[in-house]
Amino acid sequence: MTDTVQQRWARLEPHVTAYGPVDGVVRPAVILFHGCGGLRPHLPMYAQAAVEAGWRAFIVDSYAPRGWDRNMSLTLVCTGVLLRGPERAGDVAATVWGIAQRPDVDAGKLVLAGWSHGSWSMMDLMTMRLDRSGEAGLADPQTARAALDGVVGLGLYYPYVGPGALSRTRPWVRHPQTLAVIARDDHLTSVGNARNVHDRVARDGTPVEVWIANGTHAFDEPTGLGPMQHDPELTQESLRRLGAFLGRV
Repeated sequence: MTDTVQQRWARLEPHVTAYGPVDGVVRPAVILFHGCGGLRPHLPMYAQAAVEAGWRAFIVDSYAPRGWDRNMSLTLVCTGVLLRGPERAGDVAATVWGIAQRPDVDAGKLVLAGWSHGSWSMMDLMTMRLDRSGEAGLADPQTARAALDGVVGLGLYYPYVGPGALSRTRPWVRHPQTLAVIARDDHLTSVGNARNVHDRVARDGTPVEVWIANGTHAFDEPTGLGPMQHDPELTQESLRRLGAFLGRV
């Protein structure tokens, strides 16, 4: 059973955390989508960097509305059993639609930022025309299509670009300015594979700036796990680059 855009947003909205001044000033907004491990302590740092750049920021929890905890997400989402990129793309579309309704947000200047699984979902959404029922797991994806015209930028942090990622074979139908962060020692992809995907996106007409960060997957997450090692200095550089990117878009 699929949700309408409004129903999906109604489920997500209570689990969206807003950052920025509590005022009625219309500001551009960054919407942040976590990786397969769920909400982690590095996301508020990026939200704060966006606020310091003059933007509002919104962190979206895709798991709480589904009643999933971290153990479940690590076991079933990180392994690809549940909530793959094309399905979670519906969360991205519905959230863009919902945030665009806010009177304190400039709906024509939105940036989406995603980490690993979050970037996978965002990139898959870029391949979808949203002109038929069922796309992105939504009954009426057309409802969100106009709101997506306001997305002027994407921040892709060590995105999953392996088997099942639609951007490997399908062109993007939207072309926002994109910052693509590749982790040199990412255990989920080689630099060459990631570059191939981003080069393909660029050939579709998307302006893509690639930064190859000299670290592992999730280098910016303070709680490193297994092959993922936190690098504080690289994290600060990543935050700086987000602020610079927002200045350009």
